[in-house]
Amino acid sequence: MKLTFLGTGTSFGIPQIGCGCAVCHSNDPRDKRTRVGAVIESATTSLLIDTPPELRLQLVASGIASVDAVLFTHDHADHTHGIDDLRAISVRTGKKLPFYGPAETMASLSQKFSYIFDDAIQPLPGTFKPEGSATALTPGVAHRIGDLDVMPIEVPHGRSRVFAYRVGPIGYVTDAKSIPESAFAQLAGVKLLVLNALFRVEHPSHLSFGEAIAVARRVGAERTYITHLTHNDAHAELEAELPAGIAPAFDGLQVTVDA
Repeated sequence: MKLTFLGTGTSFGIPQIGCGCAVCHSNDPRDKRTRVGAVIESATTSLLIDTPPELRLQLVASGIASVDAVLFTHDHADHTHGIDDLRAISVRTGKKLPFYGPAETMASLSQKFSYIFDDAIQPLPGTFKPEGSATALTPGVAHRIGDLDVMPIEVPHGRSRVFAYRVGPIGYVTDAKSIPESAFAQLAGVKLLVLNALFRVEHPSHLSFGEAIAVARRVGAERTYITHLTHNDAHAELEAELPAGIAPAFDGLQVTVDA
């Protein structure tokens, strides 16, 4: 299986508008961070996690031409507002692209982007729109998509919740404030773990670096990658600082893992 990090930055993106900091002006390409998204691929199935605003650019840069389904973590703009870029995929296949996620996220997307989901809204002849169908998942109940079993895992994100996902040996967690005991149980045995970490100090809706490191050590995956990074941390410096087995992700990074 392969995991491709499409984007690894916070909602501001890096470089940040109007910022003069060293990371925003870094010559290290790993410090250029678009909004968070990823693709998990098996031999026959490709799953997109979230539709960040730079989705078209991310997919083109990674050489990914198509996906079979989309897993949404939650409905915040930095995770959803590239959804229209899926038009290029659904137009080419001629089929509705299956969307999965929390019930409230599916309802929100169906309202905000009704033209995608409402069959009564038809494009003019010679024009196109994205085509999608929404399915709400239940946390802790695995769902089969193609040849992959997808386990949605509920984690808190401030006043709301997000879905982390376990897909075979891969655990993908973003925008979590903490990891409940039930989530630890569902992540047990993963070989590759992705975790968000925002600041070195505590934050009301995201894991800090210290909290993320503690989670990674408890889960015990062979490799852990940190995502949802800010402009406070240069990639090279963070890479040198993190413990063995834990590394910062960067846009375009591809990681393979045995199923």
